[in-house]
Amino acid sequence: MHVSMRTSKPISVNIEQIDYALYDTLFLDRDGVINVLRPGDYVKSWDEFIFREGILEYLAQWNRRFKHIVIVTNQRGVGRGRMSQEDLSAVHDKMLEVITLHGGRIDRIYACTAVEDSDECRKPNIGMALAAKRDFPDIEFSRSLMIGDSPSDELFARRVGMSFFYIE
Repeated sequence: MHVSMRTSKPISVNIEQIDYALYDTLFLDRDGVINVLRPGDYVKSWDEFIFREGILEYLAQWNRRFKHIVIVTNQRGVGRGRMSQEDLSAVHDKMLEVITLHGGRIDRIYACTAVEDSDECRKPNIGMALAAKRDFPDIEFSRSLMIGDSPSDELFARRVGMSFFYIE
Protein backbone atom coordinates (compact mmCIF):
# COMPACT_ATOMS: atom_id res chain seq x y z
CA MET A 1 0.00 0.00 0.00
CA HIS A 2 1.28 3.44 -0.92
CA VAL A 3 0.87 6.21 1.65
CA SER A 4 1.25 9.78 0.52
CA MET A 5 2.69 12.33 2.87
CA ARG A 6 3.11 16.07 3.12
CA THR A 7 5.54 18.03 5.26
CA SER A 8 5.63 21.62 6.41
CA LYS A 9 7.31 23.99 8.88
CA PRO A 10 10.87 22.91 9.71
CA ILE A 11 11.63 21.61 13.17
CA SER A 12 14.11 23.62 15.18
CA VAL A 13 15.40 20.84 17.41
CA ASN A 14 19.16 20.60 17.37
CA ILE A 15 19.61 16.96 18.23
CA GLU A 16 23.22 17.69 19.06
CA GLN A 17 21.90 19.60 22.09
CA ILE A 18 20.53 16.36 23.54
CA ASP A 19 22.95 14.40 25.70
CA TYR A 20 21.79 10.92 24.70
CA ALA A 21 23.90 9.26 27.38
CA LEU A 22 21.40 10.58 29.95
CA TYR A 23 18.29 9.00 28.42
CA ASP A 24 17.04 5.64 27.24
CA THR A 25 13.35 6.48 26.71
CA LEU A 26 11.84 9.17 24.51
CA PHE A 27 8.31 10.49 25.03
CA LEU A 28 6.91 12.57 22.16
CA ASP A 29 3.84 14.73 21.85
CA ARG A 30 2.11 14.24 18.48
CA ASP A 31 0.39 17.46 17.34
CA GLY A 32 3.00 20.18 16.91
CA VAL A 33 5.92 17.74 17.22
CA ILE A 34 5.27 14.90 14.77
CA ASN A 35 2.70 16.75 12.68
CA VAL A 36 1.69 20.33 12.01
CA LEU A 37 -0.91 21.76 14.38
CA ARG A 38 -4.34 22.64 13.02
CA PRO A 39 -5.25 25.70 15.10
CA GLY A 40 -8.85 25.50 16.25
CA ASP A 41 -9.29 22.07 14.67
CA TYR A 42 -8.19 18.46 14.92
CA VAL A 43 -6.42 16.11 12.54
CA LYS A 44 -9.48 14.05 11.68
CA SER A 45 -8.15 12.09 8.70
CA TRP A 46 -4.92 11.19 6.95
CA ASP A 47 -5.59 13.92 4.37
CA GLU A 48 -5.27 16.49 7.16
CA PHE A 49 -2.08 15.02 8.64
CA ILE A 50 1.10 16.88 7.62
CA PHE A 51 4.46 15.73 9.00
CA ARG A 52 6.65 18.46 10.43
CA GLU A 53 9.58 19.03 8.12
CA GLY A 54 12.61 17.07 9.36
CA ILE A 55 10.77 14.90 11.89
CA LEU A 56 11.14 11.70 9.87
CA GLU A 57 14.92 12.16 9.81
CA TYR A 58 14.97 12.80 13.55
CA LEU A 59 12.87 9.71 14.21
CA ALA A 60 15.29 7.59 12.17
CA GLN A 61 18.20 8.92 14.26
CA TRP A 62 16.31 8.51 17.52
CA ASN A 63 15.49 4.92 16.55
CA ARG A 64 19.17 4.10 17.03
CA ARG A 65 19.58 6.08 20.25
CA PHE A 66 16.59 5.22 22.44
CA LYS A 67 15.46 1.90 23.87
CA HIS A 68 11.82 3.02 23.93
CA ILE A 69 10.02 5.69 21.88
CA VAL A 70 6.41 6.44 22.72
CA ILE A 71 3.88 9.08 21.74
CA VAL A 72 1.65 10.62 24.40
CA THR A 73 -1.10 12.67 22.82
CA ASN A 74 -4.29 14.38 23.92
CA GLN A 75 -6.97 13.72 21.30
CA ARG A 76 -10.04 15.49 22.64
CA GLY A 77 -11.60 15.53 19.16
CA VAL A 78 -12.66 11.90 19.64
CA GLY A 79 -14.34 12.68 22.97
CA ARG A 80 -16.12 15.64 21.42
CA GLY A 81 -17.41 13.52 18.53
CA ARG A 82 -15.46 15.41 15.85
CA MET A 83 -13.87 12.13 14.80
CA SER A 84 -14.19 8.48 15.77
CA GLN A 85 -11.71 6.20 17.50
CA GLU A 86 -11.48 4.36 14.17
CA ASP A 87 -10.54 7.64 12.40
CA LEU A 88 -7.80 8.25 14.98
CA SER A 89 -6.51 4.69 14.64
CA ALA A 90 -6.42 5.01 10.84
CA VAL A 91 -4.35 8.21 11.09
CA HIS A 92 -1.97 6.54 13.54
CA ASP A 93 -1.64 3.40 11.41
CA LYS A 94 -0.64 5.43 8.34
CA MET A 95 1.65 7.67 10.40
CA LEU A 96 3.44 4.61 11.79
CA GLU A 97 3.76 3.13 8.31
CA VAL A 98 5.48 6.26 6.99
CA ILE A 99 7.74 6.53 10.05
CA THR A 100 8.83 2.90 9.61
CA LEU A 101 9.45 3.39 5.88
CA HIS A 102 11.84 6.22 6.80
CA GLY A 103 13.81 4.14 9.32
CA GLY A 104 12.10 5.33 12.47
CA ARG A 105 9.90 3.59 14.99
CA ILE A 106 7.29 4.27 17.61
CA ASP A 107 6.91 1.51 20.18
CA ARG A 108 3.47 2.58 21.40
CA ILE A 109 1.00 5.42 21.06
CA TYR A 110 -0.94 6.54 24.12
CA ALA A 111 -3.88 8.72 23.12
CA CYS A 112 -6.19 10.30 25.66
CA THR A 113 -9.61 11.04 24.17
CA ALA A 114 -11.10 12.45 27.38
CA VAL A 115 -12.79 15.83 27.16
CA GLU A 116 -12.33 16.87 30.79
CA ASP A 117 -8.96 18.33 31.83
CA SER A 118 -9.33 16.54 35.18
CA ASP A 119 -9.16 13.09 33.54
CA GLU A 120 -6.03 11.29 34.78
CA CYS A 121 -4.88 10.36 31.27
CA ARG A 122 -5.11 13.89 29.86
CA LYS A 123 -1.82 15.81 29.89
CA PRO A 124 -0.54 17.44 31.98
CA ASN A 125 -1.89 14.65 34.22
CA ILE A 126 0.36 11.62 34.32
CA GLY A 127 -1.90 8.72 33.33
CA MET A 128 -0.25 8.12 29.96
CA ALA A 129 3.21 8.08 31.58
CA LEU A 130 2.04 5.51 34.10
CA ALA A 131 0.49 3.41 31.31
CA ALA A 132 3.83 3.45 29.47
CA LYS A 133 5.61 2.37 32.66
CA ARG A 134 3.14 -0.52 33.04
CA ASP A 135 3.71 -1.60 29.43
CA PHE A 136 7.49 -1.14 29.61
CA PRO A 137 8.46 -1.81 33.25
CA ASP A 138 12.11 -0.94 32.60
CA ILE A 139 11.24 2.71 31.87
CA GLU A 140 12.83 5.00 34.43
CA PHE A 141 11.37 8.48 34.29
CA SER A 142 14.65 9.94 35.53
CA ARG A 143 16.24 8.55 32.34
CA SER A 144 13.40 9.69 30.08
CA LEU A 145 13.12 12.73 27.83
CA MET A 146 9.86 14.37 26.76
CA ILE A 147 9.81 16.47 23.59
CA GLY A 148 6.78 18.71 23.34
CA ASP A 149 5.49 22.06 22.19
CA SER A 150 3.27 23.24 25.03
CA PRO A 151 3.27 24.10 28.73
CA SER A 152 1.09 21.05 29.41
CA ASP A 153 3.76 18.81 27.84
CA GLU A 154 6.39 20.36 30.07
CA LEU A 155 4.26 20.03 33.20
CA PHE A 156 3.50 16.39 32.30
CA ALA A 157 7.24 15.70 32.09
CA ARG A 158 8.07 17.53 35.31
CA ARG A 159 5.32 15.76 37.28
CA VAL A 160 6.94 12.35 36.70
CA GLY A 161 10.55 13.53 36.86
CA MET A 162 11.40 13.49 33.13
CA SER A 163 13.59 16.00 31.39
CA PHE A 164 11.82 18.21 28.88
CA PHE A 165 12.93 19.59 25.53
CA TYR A 166 10.79 22.27 23.90
CA ILE A 167 10.22 22.22 20.16
CA GLU A 168 8.95 25.27 18.28
